[in-house]
Amino acid sequence: MNKSISWVLISSLLCSCSDSEQNQIVPEPGPTTQQGPQLQEGTALFDYFNYKGHDACFDNLSLGAGDFLNPVLPGCYPDPSVCSNGKGDYYLIASSFAYFPGVPLFHSRDLVNWKQINNIISRDSQLDNIIGQDTSGGIYAPAIDYNPHNDTYYMITCNIGKGCFLVKAKDPAGEWSDPIYLDNVYGIDPSLLFDDDGKAYIVVCAEAPDNKEEYGGHHTVRIIEYDTETDRTVGDRKIIVNKGSRPSENPIWCEGPHLYKIKGKYYLITAEGGSGDWHSEVVYKSPAPFGPYVAYDKNPILTQRMVPWDREYPISEAGHADIIEGPDGQWWGFFLGRRPVNQNYFENLGRETFMYPVEWTEDGWPFMTGEIKPIPKILNIPGVTVGENPTFGNFERHYTFDEEKLDFTWMSLRRDITGYYSLTRVPGYLALDCQSINVKSKDAPSYLGRRVQHHSYEVSTRMGFNSRSGNEAAGLLIYKDEKHQYFFAKGLVNNQKSLFLTEVSPDGERNVAVLSLPENNDYIDLKIVSNGTSYDFYYSFDNGNSWDWLAKNITALLTSSRAAGGFTGTTVGLYATSNK
Repeated sequence: MNKSISWVLISSLLCSCSDSEQNQIVPEPGPTTQQGPQLQEGTALFDYFNYKGHDACFDNLSLGAGDFLNPVLPGCYPDPSVCSNGKGDYYLIASSFAYFPGVPLFHSRDLVNWKQINNIISRDSQLDNIIGQDTSGGIYAPAIDYNPHNDTYYMITCNIGKGCFLVKAKDPAGEWSDPIYLDNVYGIDPSLLFDDDGKAYIVVCAEAPDNKEEYGGHHTVRIIEYDTETDRTVGDRKIIVNKGSRPSENPIWCEGPHLYKIKGKYYLITAEGGSGDWHSEVVYKSPAPFGPYVAYDKNPILTQRMVPWDREYPISEAGHADIIEGPDGQWWGFFLGRRPVNQNYFENLGRETFMYPVEWTEDGWPFMTGEIKPIPKILNIPGVTVGENPTFGNFERHYTFDEEKLDFTWMSLRRDITGYYSLTRVPGYLALDCQSINVKSKDAPSYLGRRVQHHSYEVSTRMGFNSRSGNEAAGLLIYKDEKHQYFFAKGLVNNQKSLFLTEVSPDGERNVAVLSLPENNDYIDLKIVSNGTSYDFYYSFDNGNSWDWLAKNITALLTSSRAAGGFTGTTVGLYATSNK
């Protein structure tokens, strides 16, 4: 079932375009240019940014009362965790890795209509040792919980460069505390349970017993008590799962543990099988928090590894779940999965947040798809009406940069870069300053991006920019990680004002296409169109009334997860550099 594709194969696919497409020099345009505010040296001005998704699978759907679409959070929102305060409010978070701000926080009253209300990691002081980590480093698998005993929300997670920590807040839409690093919580994917008696417990995916793996991927789940008064752990860690639900089969990576107390019993769910095609979710039950835990004999309770691939709406790698009881008493599982664009498993979206109803067996076990049920595109919660701005399906988002703060969806890499951009310096424009930090480095460049949420989408912007030197450039960036990018930009090429497309791959950097610009050109509109497997790059000199192409049919496989690996999806956004 391992369908990973080597870089050698990807390289051959990348070279499948004709030489004329890959290295086209487009004839010089006429003298037409467009005007805007006076440009400042070393600064790009962006008038607007538009994102529009148009996946064919979401077109012409006939949705009935209570219907909604999977994934409920498309794009790179993996490792979802949900909680309720018992007052009708539900909160959901996801992994953010090396992006800043981190850990996006969504709110809902019905589990269908989600709105991002915050980013829990919103200050540099909450991120230690993040500079130097690659894009798939940083913040892994956060878990959110509400403690009714002190009316406090907790988010616990792992910073791969530092260790496990938690932050807390009375108001989840407000500022969260600085990190509290936890003694004796070693490993990844920690989560909390606040018990009825006021005690609290942390479970975490940890090392094999005595650090002696019997095979690759041999891990344990460990539990330790947590004191909410002192914010310290109590006592020693105890192993409650060794290897996984069927130890004789040498299962790998019992990760993403979540612990629940339901009707007097303790339930532990974990992901198994690694984060690839064999991903799954399993469940255990115990009369006490420290065990012993018994595995469900019909595990896994969620996976897609055995479902026929040639179904209408294929989802792969389903797992890493969290479960919660909805307002009407129906339980739901929130979990990650991928939506490949074709049978080669390519996609640029990363792992997304899906939903599926949880049923309970007569003997008290939660169950979702098992091994044979496919994850559907359309789900239903009776009585729920989809709001005006759903997070799912095809949608459009238009940013005019007229506000004082960026929308929550915008992210930089690793640090707060507000010192390098402004929404007020030039009213109605986002001013983005060139930095010597390059987006290929593991630092914090002048990049502001948003998640790609559809296979087929288009983004556009109007940019004003003039280069002072051959190393300065600004424009649109498609970013997967440090070695997989497309930069559609304006700058100097051979001392000539130019529009160009640069490909960044493990083989290096090269210009795919170059267009010489007239010297009097200050402003230009840029557009990228994706169909899932290829990109087209367009420009306009008349405010987007007509478009010409710079490069077409440029492979999107370079920025796919199958080519690049890693845990993130693709982002697209605005980038300015003085180190081209």
